[in-house]
Amino acid sequence: MSPLPETATLLIFDFPARKPGGEDQRLALLALAKDIAAEPDLLWKIWTEDKEAGRSGGIYLFRTREAAEVYHAKHAARLTAAGVTGIEAVYRSYNAELTAITRGPVEGG
Repeated sequence: MSPLPETATLLIFDFPARKPGGEDQRLALLALAKDIAAEPDLLWKIWTEDKEAGRSGGIYLFRTREAAEVYHAKHAARLTAAGVTGIEAVYRSYNAELTAITRGPVEGG
């Protein structure tokens, strides 16, 4: 794996989860995962869930802040169109030296 550019940006989404919806929802989420995987400059995504708090989201690593911002707008619009409110999103950079010591998965692939 190659090192990431200094412009690599984490985008962290958190929002109220939908109630479990069975096979139709599972298939829709599989299609969504494939769509997200094709996103330009996305290096990876970790899907997050807190069933007790009723929250879902993800931690994304993009090659650039600009790519993260473009995706943020796209995903927030998609969530809003699906009736999701209370969407939280933040951007973060990371400390490469310390992350390497703790085996963080932030190499460029």
